[in-house]
Amino acid sequence: MSNPASPPAVGVVDDRPPLTFPPGFLWGAATAAYQIEGAAAEGGRTPSIWDTFSHTPGRVVEGHTGDVACDHYHRLGSDVALMAELGLKSYRFSVSWPRVQPGGTGPANAEGLDFYRRLVDELLGHGIEPWLTLYHWDLPQPLEDVGGWPARDTAARFADYATLVADALGDRVRYWTTLNEPWCSAFLGYGSGVHAPGRSDGADAVRAGHHLMLGHGLAVQALRAARPTAEVGVTVNLYPVTPASEAPADVDAARRIDGLANRFFLDPLLRGSYPADLMADLAKVTDFGHVRDGDLATISTPLDVVGVNYYSRHVVAAPDPDAEPEPYWRAPSCWPGSEDVRFVTRGVPVTDMNWEIDAPGLVETLRRVHEEYTDLPLYVTENGSAFVDEVVDGQVDDADRLAYFDAHLRAAHEAIEAGVPLRGYFAWSLMDNFEWAWGYTKRFGMVHVDYDSQVRIPKSSARWYAEVIRRNGLAAQ
Repeated sequence: MSNPASPPAVGVVDDRPPLTFPPGFLWGAATAAYQIEGAAAEGGRTPSIWDTFSHTPGRVVEGHTGDVACDHYHRLGSDVALMAELGLKSYRFSVSWPRVQPGGTGPANAEGLDFYRRLVDELLGHGIEPWLTLYHWDLPQPLEDVGGWPARDTAARFADYATLVADALGDRVRYWTTLNEPWCSAFLGYGSGVHAPGRSDGADAVRAGHHLMLGHGLAVQALRAARPTAEVGVTVNLYPVTPASEAPADVDAARRIDGLANRFFLDPLLRGSYPADLMADLAKVTDFGHVRDGDLATISTPLDVVGVNYYSRHVVAAPDPDAEPEPYWRAPSCWPGSEDVRFVTRGVPVTDMNWEIDAPGLVETLRRVHEEYTDLPLYVTENGSAFVDEVVDGQVDDADRLAYFDAHLRAAHEAIEAGVPLRGYFAWSLMDNFEWAWGYTKRFGMVHVDYDSQVRIPKSSARWYAEVIRRNGLAAQ
């Protein structure tokens, strides 16, 4: 695939200047528990909604599950050694809620916590900063059975879980993220149903989104009570949303999708309110009766950092006037109240996920968060791409992924020069893994994983990223 932002070919003079990042910039990579750990029924772990979902026929491509995944549970030591070989300064991982607190209530599972103690100790022993995410989508199945995130009580259970983890690991973990991408948990899990738990109800999705944020606020308070020196934040997946034309109807479509994708979370978290236009858009879906006095104050409990996951841009258009109108309760959608908005492709290069490659959108997103919402330190907590990789003579030359990283790191540097307090960058992902409803058919990793043998092969992008870390920046080649 041709990419205009790609590094030049060998032997071609690159007139782009070297780019150096600020001293102390935190270079890392990220993973998630269900995607890599395996050992789904070992060490006292009980099922999560993703275990149930992946074992339900027709939910995941080719019937794949996370039962074994990358077998990280048994390969912790060698995986951390590989991180050290690549020079990572930080590793962002998630804790499996059902591994630590089977069933989602009650005391901690000592064996589950011991796994994360070993992981943290191994990281620190290699000089790698642990960055712990409490929730990356693996809700204990018993909590889903009594209502899941649309039920208010789940938020309280999440705060209890946060306390258990903080008590066990807070003496060695500085950075804490409460939630990863609550939009996905709410609108893909309870709206379109393409993610676990696979429910399809717009009102449930909106309630889930609110209770996820409420759980976040309660967890921030719990973490601060348990570990006052913790650096606490949340990670949201954000998209620049562009109208397909300047026509008023297209501009309004962009406003609607921006409300659901971005402002639904940014405004409550950082302003303590829901946008009035968003509430009006959702009036046919919910009356917001689930929002109680004091909720928004809890949700907007002050943070120390904000994590931004960035992958692509949305380009949208108004409904097609020549198409047969569809009422909002028709086909399940992750855009409740705006199901009729059209998402437009522009003919630009895309990844294997069919996501448009748009590095300037990262600058736009980071500047917006900083200029419109907060002066807090920002971190790119995920950024990466899926491409079809091929092992040739024991090597993987993933030139397209390398180009993607290069373009987006240049964008990150541009954002810093524009005044954004960007303090770190985490590549997604450290290794190929279980890509949710796509199973093992999509590869995002810098490290190739043979799922039969569990052999790891650092790809060209991994070696390149190691050099970026070593020099704390990008050099012309």
